[in-house]
Amino acid sequence: MNNSNNPRYNLALEEYAFKHLNRDNDYVILWINEPSIIIGKNQNTVEEVNSAFVKENNINVVRRITGGGAVYHDLGNLNFSIITSTNGVEKIDFKKYNIPIIKSLEKLGIQCELSGRNDMTIDGKKFSGIAQSIWKKRVLNHGTLLFDSKLDVLSNALNVKQDKIESKGVKSVKSRVTNIRPYLTEDVDILTFKELLLKYIFEMEGQPLEEYKLKNEELRDIQKLVDEKYGTWEWNYGESPKFNYKNYKRFPFGAIEVRLQVVNGLIEDCKIYGDFFGTEDVEKLENKFKGVKYEIDEVKKSIEDEPIEKYFGNISKEEFLSFLFE
Repeated sequence: MNNSNNPRYNLALEEYAFKHLNRDNDYVILWINEPSIIIGKNQNTVEEVNSAFVKENNINVVRRITGGGAVYHDLGNLNFSIITSTNGVEKIDFKKYNIPIIKSLEKLGIQCELSGRNDMTIDGKKFSGIAQSIWKKRVLNHGTLLFDSKLDVLSNALNVKQDKIESKGVKSVKSRVTNIRPYLTEDVDILTFKELLLKYIFEMEGQPLEEYKLKNEELRDIQKLVDEKYGTWEWNYGESPKFNYKNYKRFPFGAIEVRLQVVNGLIEDCKIYGDFFGTEDVEKLENKFKGVKYEIDEVKKSIEDEPIEKYFGNISKEEFLSFLFE
């Protein structure tokens, strides 16, 4: 049982369990963070948060290792992490890995469904955002469960692009989210909700509930991740490159924003942002463009062997090249 409310520690614990604990076992982690904005792996932090509001309200800003968009956590929000092995093709699959969450919530009287790309909803309102990462045939599926969160703080802390709001067919961040607690058939606090959810997840999977106790050396390694990664400005913010070309577009699978620094006709630097999900690290693609002439045929050659859809989702190479030169 993880009782930490520190987002840097909790994300380090999650990554450590994902990449280092016994690969023959599956793991479920339920955790609650103090007020925090958790940034998607490929996002530009400074453009996703309301910096003045975040500073004034002492809200943590921490980057996670999965794609998708920024989410707000507080003590009224329960986070879940499910770590398991892939069966066959390595691809992002939100439905498969979140059925236990949906079914467990139904046992608590919550009539909910998977909606859109990676949301769970009640009465058409979002209460959960889900993200995934695949690494060496292991899957990390995690998400938020807005149980009794301060929705007014959520809407003020995040800078959500207007096209994302419009694509949902609603007028504001606040109007498209809801808490779980008002829909419960029997009212409980978040800690009781946490215990019940854990119990039902394991019942759904037909497995006994067993607690894994971290060894001292594992705790030291997790703290090292906090100190060297999740607690650093470099990981959570990072430097945005200078650029003289910028394009942004929302596709069905998510948004992509590209920034290029082109000097004397050559691409000197490249940064790709977005709330997309992919199984390949987008940094590899960024590096492919460096030193390449900013001409469509030359750029096309530089990525002719790259499976573009593995970085972003359902997009063809031609669509991506068109986006780079619009």
